[in-house]
Amino acid sequence: MIIPSTTAKEKNRGITRRGLMLGGIQVGVFGVLAARMRQLQVTQSDQFRMLAEENRINIRLIPPARGLIFDRNGKPVAENHPNYRIVMIREQAGDAPFVLSELAKIIFLPEERQAKILENMRKHSAFVPVSVAENLEWEDFARVSANAPALPGIITEVGLNRFYPQADDYTHIVGYVGPVSDRDLERIENPDPVLQIPDFQIGKTGIENRREDTLRGTAGTSRIEVNSAGRVMRELSRIDGADGADLQLSIDSDLQHYAQYRLADQSAATVVMDIHSGDIRAMASAPSFDPNMFIFGISTTNWNALLNNEYRPLADKTISGAYPPGSTFKMMVALAALEDGLIEPDEKIFCPGYHDLGNRRFHCWRRGGHGRVNLHESLKYSCDVFYYEISQRVGIEKITAMARRFGFGEKPDLPLPAIAKGLVPTKQWKQDRYGEAWRIGDTLNSAIGQGFVLSSPIQLAVMAARIASGRKVEPRLIQRVNGVPQSLSRAPSLGISEENLNHVRMGMFKVSNENRGTAYSARIAEATMAMAGKTGTSQVRQITTEERAAGVTRNEDLPWDRRDHALFVGFAPYDNPRYAISVVVEHGGSGSGTAAPIARDIMLRALYETQPPLSAFPRAIRSKMREQRANEPPPNVTAPVPRNDRA
Repeated sequence: MIIPSTTAKEKNRGITRRGLMLGGIQVGVFGVLAARMRQLQVTQSDQFRMLAEENRINIRLIPPARGLIFDRNGKPVAENHPNYRIVMIREQAGDAPFVLSELAKIIFLPEERQAKILENMRKHSAFVPVSVAENLEWEDFARVSANAPALPGIITEVGLNRFYPQADDYTHIVGYVGPVSDRDLERIENPDPVLQIPDFQIGKTGIENRREDTLRGTAGTSRIEVNSAGRVMRELSRIDGADGADLQLSIDSDLQHYAQYRLADQSAATVVMDIHSGDIRAMASAPSFDPNMFIFGISTTNWNALLNNEYRPLADKTISGAYPPGSTFKMMVALAALEDGLIEPDEKIFCPGYHDLGNRRFHCWRRGGHGRVNLHESLKYSCDVFYYEISQRVGIEKITAMARRFGFGEKPDLPLPAIAKGLVPTKQWKQDRYGEAWRIGDTLNSAIGQGFVLSSPIQLAVMAARIASGRKVEPRLIQRVNGVPQSLSRAPSLGISEENLNHVRMGMFKVSNENRGTAYSARIAEATMAMAGKTGTSQVRQITTEERAAGVTRNEDLPWDRRDHALFVGFAPYDNPRYAISVVVEHGGSGSGTAAPIARDIMLRALYETQPPLSAFPRAIRSKMREQRANEPPPNVTAPVPRNDRA
């Protein structure tokens, strides 16, 4: 059949139109591709070149070297020692369990440690280095470095470790560092990126904690080139950070060591303070512990031993312990009465051994009483009845006001955590706290440092320093930062009559230097070094009427935790005071028998700046002191112990 010519022409025209349409589409597609290629290769070339560069170049934070801490004479207290360590990057390792098992053939890496490493890896991004082993011996470190090409993801590094060469002497002052925890990060607003580095360490307690920002420094950065397998090829550039600032303390290491030794086997605290500058020369809390145990994580056994010790070694008793000051508080009552003109120094008050107030009887510590005593004698004998009487004249508000001038009820400005404020009560305080009115009996209890009154050893040392100087001396722990002396100005006057202060000072002199003074047996025998002081014994239990009638049970016959606290405060030399001291021995029995001898021994070491001559001690105890010296350990110098695992 022959198709008409008109139909063939129409069909040819249709094919031509479809060809043109397909051609146009093809041209359009190629045009779009060409435009996109031009955009990628020309317009966005810099952007993609940068992305490719970022795939090839990594930026790492360089942890700063932590600032060092020294004592007043330049002896190191906190150092940084080289730390040969191994880290692992999960995304570069591939089969992480297999790599760890291979690594365990080279160094000691038990299965439980491997499991912990894998657990840590799951908690962090795949590109974050996770610590595998710390503080390696050089031989182990070298073997791992030599086998590194066969251990993908394993990186050997040389870092810095904190180390405390004087072990337990400075534990409560300097504290210790430890790895940053989730809890630490939660407490910090806008945390420093360096804190995100696994196992980066920050201060946990003491000055390490309170001066963390000063000691930490700022991180640097390193740009490194890596190959396709993620292995480091070279360092392209480095921007160094700033190391932490060094601190120099006011503490004398030799005196600090002796103070810790002298408090051995006690639950106790002592503070030695320069009465002019406020510099703390020694600040010992016993028992103590080696802070180096915490650097890589303390074992459960050691932690439980510290936690369950009834002597509370974890607590810094010098600043956080709050104790009834006992008779050491009597100077505050005496000064309040003298300043208000409510008593004359020579006025005598009769002490029959008790003071009746309504139907209640307040007893003196001496059952038969002290007879007629004046101000000096009341301090010398520590007569309670004298202070029952004058406290009623003065009233609690004026007693509290005077105590505050001497540092009671206020937190000392020190770079330490958990500082106790203590307590000096007022009528309004009792009403607010207990919903009860103040009673005269409360005033009498407060007058002898019992009842509601609480103070810390540092506050007692501040009180003694202010009595000795007549000035508002403030305690100081840090002398220099990066070698720059910290500002120190002359303390202002307390505004208290020098004559009245001299009366109190003389009473304290008689305590330690006259026969029948409560601290006479613990006196300093060298006249030019004579110490003025005040003993204190604070009750921790209620003595019933029945027990008092039958005879008060002796401390040594009571369980340890029911015995009285023993206290002593003082300053020396009396004629030209240099140092103030406080000693508190928990459940130590009596201030005269337990705390005063400790204070004398430490004060003599401070005054002589070395072992004092035996002639400085009372003749009756010189043979005992000779024996004590024979058993005195040398200053702590602890060497770091390498280890390749952590508890």
